[in-house]
Amino acid sequence: MLELEVYAAGVRDLNKILELDHELETVPGLRYKVDSNHDLVYLELEEPTVTVREIRATFRKLGLEPRFVGAIPNELRARTRTQLLSL
Repeated sequence: MLELEVYAAGVRDLNKILELDHELETVPGLRYKVDSNHDLVYLELEEPTVTVREIRATFRKLGLEPRFVGAIPNELRARTRTQLLSL
């Protein structure tokens, strides 16, 4: 199980919670809980079906600036391939 905690100021607004619910329901295997008193969103994934970049983009799409609390699981980090340049 992968866990991620996100602070997003403004997520306590009921409209933002509903918009976030609409966006996150499309992610397979994702469970989440909103702590509206503290603007926190707790995410749980059975397996890495989404990356941190995609989560960040979802929050920004709703006008929220996500701040990840604690360590980000390596499985959720985007894997970019780099190509060595020849001289």
